[in-house]
Amino acid sequence: MNKETILMQDMENICSADFISWDKFSGKTILVTGATGLIGSAAVKALLYANKKRELGLTVLALVRSKNRAEEKFAEYKDDKNLVFVLGTVEELPEINGGVDFIIHGASQTASRAFVQQPVETILTAVRGTLNLLELARTKKCEGMVYLSSMETYGHPKKGHKVTENDAGALPSLDVRNSYPISKLQCESLCCSYASEYDVPVMIVRLTQTFGPGVEYDDNRVFAYFGRCVLEKQDIVLKTKGETERDYLYTADAVTAILTVLLDGEKGTAYNAADESTYCSIAEMAEMLAGEAGISVRYDLGGNSSDGYLSTLYMDLDTSRLRALGWNVIYPEGLSEIYRRMMLCMTKKQDHGSV
Repeated sequence: MNKETILMQDMENICSADFISWDKFSGKTILVTGATGLIGSAAVKALLYANKKRELGLTVLALVRSKNRAEEKFAEYKDDKNLVFVLGTVEELPEINGGVDFIIHGASQTASRAFVQQPVETILTAVRGTLNLLELARTKKCEGMVYLSSMETYGHPKKGHKVTENDAGALPSLDVRNSYPISKLQCESLCCSYASEYDVPVMIVRLTQTFGPGVEYDDNRVFAYFGRCVLEKQDIVLKTKGETERDYLYTADAVTAILTVLLDGEKGTAYNAADESTYCSIAEMAEMLAGEAGISVRYDLGGNSSDGYLSTLYMDLDTSRLRALGWNVIYPEGLSEIYRRMMLCMTKKQDHGSV
């Protein structure tokens, strides 16, 4: 199996998801922010694929900072007139002419190190950007908007606790690393306020850590690092004891969750999105991958706070609210299959083809 086959399988499986109310997209215009990011780009491609396969007549507006990067990311859609690049940022949102029926707001700082080294920019991108998108949804009288939030908004739940959307966690404001989750919480509050005061049909999807095809080879997040170690047959070196436990989510499953909530979610409501079967510690995940690849796991506990690592947490998300909308995962095989599909699509910049 190669990269092209995997991507085509994912697009076909998303398009075939019968729990998504595809007909509601007929003739509509969907704006996607963070469109060249991991989840945003997957959502754009899935919408374009479904548009062609289901003959929906929709238009995708992709908000991008760099036209060159966008053209590279969506090279296979260069002749698709249903994809329109909007050059700009969420902080300084450009004027968007014409109607906008739906918004998927995924633009956000995602690098943990930046949460510590650029906390001001992390906060301003989140709050200014979300305010601009909510105002756009209000003035365009959108039919639906989804704000992509994070599991980090729950703070530090106790081990063994199943985390529901009604839980609230303590997040010390004087910890600079919390620039990310606290700004996410502020954006969630803005969403609920716009839903209540202005009747904007905005929903929130709280994503667990998500990965799959589309992860860059040099991505500095832990799942990409683990994947590189397996591909290069290098030992996995953990900078912590790996005690953090959480769920994970495959990229395509994140897309189906977002589309499900966008079309059938309840205004002003949050939905956890995770594959509950993947719950494990980072150390357990590392040992599983190392065992399958014939490499070892070593520990170097000399990391420092500037790396942006979270302290140990236990994030076992309850997804019953999302599943009540009909959503389920595409690939129930779990972490091994998610990693296999991601690694088959990870290529170095100088490579041309599948690893």
